[in-house]
Formats: sequence, C-alpha cells, structure tokens
Amino acid sequence: MKRRPGVLLGGLLLLGVAHASDTDDLVSALRQARTLAARGTVEVSVLFPPRAVPTRQARVLPAVPFRPALLAQHFTVTRAQAPPLAGRDVTRFDLTPKVGQAARWTLWIDRVWNVPLAYEERTADGTLARRAAFTQVEPQPVRRQVTVPAIPAGLRAALLAALPGLRLPPGFTSAGVRARPAGGTEVTLSDGANVLALVIAPRNVRAAPGVASRRVGDRFVWLVGNLPDEPLRAALAGIRAVDEEALGTFLAPADSKE
Repeated sequence: MKRRPGVLLGGLLLLGVAHASDTDDLVSALRQARTLAARGTVEVSVLFPPRAVPTRQARVLPAVPFRPALLAQHFTVTRAQAPPLAGRDVTRFDLTPKVGQAARWTLWIDRVWNVPLAYEERTADGTLARRAAFTQVEPQPVRRQVTVPAIPAGLRAALLAALPGLRLPPGFTSAGVRARPAGGTEVTLSDGANVLALVIAPRNVRAAPGVASRRVGDRFVWLVGNLPDEPLRAALAGIRAVDEEALGTFLAPADSKE
C-alpha cells in the first residue's frame, strides 16, 4: 500500500522528537548511577584543593552530587568516541558551562551498564583538578542507593534576604543549607556538577586558592570552590549585611541553635 507523504513526514517528525540528545543520554546514565555502580579498582587523584597525598585507590568511583536538571540547564553536553577503559567499551561526554568560569567535566560511560567508569574535572583554563577512573572492573555491577536531596523551595530567596547584595556566580543556585558544628551556617551552591560552599562564620578563613572572604559587621562570609579568584570575590563584594535568621526555617531541628 502506498503511503501518503503527510503520514511519512509525520512519522519522521515523531522520530526526530523521540531521538535522545547527548544531554538526555548523559542524564539517563547519571540517574542510573544512583541505583547501579561498577566495582573494581579505581585510581583517584585530587589536585584541588592540594593534598599531601593526592592519589589513592578505591573500590567504586567517589560520589559526585550531580543534579541532572541543573546540569541540563547550565552545561552544553557533547558526545565523543573513546577507546575502551579497563577493558570496557565506553562513550565520552564533555560538559562545558554555558556561562561563567565554572569547572568543565568529562565523563566516560559504560555502553552496556550505562553508568560512569571515569570522570575528570578541569578548571576554566584546562588545569586538571580531579580525576577518578577504573583500572580494573569486576564482571558485574552492584546495586546501591544514592540519594541527592531535593532543593528546598524558597531557599534562594531566603539566602538573598540573609545576605543582601550577594551575587551568585553565573550558573549557580542555592541547593542546601546546614548549621556548622564550629558555628555559623553553610549554604551549598550547585550548577549541576560543580559545588561551592558559601559560609557565614564568626571567624575568618585562611587565604588560599579557591577561597574568597570578607567581613560584614561582626560576621565573616566565605565562598569556597573551584572558581577563579575574580568571580569568587565579585560574588561577595556587594554584600551589605548579614541576617542568618532568614535561613533559620531551612535548618533541621537538630541543627538549630535554640
């Protein structure tokens, strides 16, 4: 039976809509990794922040709190061919921030299990900050349960009320908050892959790469993470006051100072 051109065109359009993008495929793997993981021998190197012993071994890839929805919003994802890794066929995904100077990521995803077998984080200028990769993989993956807490509704507005004049680095949003055992409050900022710590504390922090701080009244505000100094300092430069009580409703009862 001869098909009508309109029916054929409609079918092709449907196929186009159904075809998964590179971002969709990476997001699928990251979600799969919350319930399934490869196991074997992993070489882990952390070069930022500097450590006395930067390289160690592990049985599984160290967890990174990827947030797929934010990642899809803030990164351009491209797929590339890659040679086998630890004897497994993999696909490489490169993540480039759409705005700002956040770190870039590359992930190697197992083609059969659809879970990461390696990742690396590089600064905006290409310097390696962190890499973890399997050198040997067991024949079967293992089940696990990894939970990334949802972003509390209203947290961004509360943070801006607590620190009027704060300018979040491009691409980042507030993702969580906790009371610090040493005093003060820590807010986690995320762009889907990278994480910054925004801290309100009674004392200052020692100067170091990836650390900006300033005094506001009788409190100190720090911003710590893998960003160049300029955007870290710019985020804090306009803060006019500190009102930690604006964040109080987001702290768990056990964390409350009352």
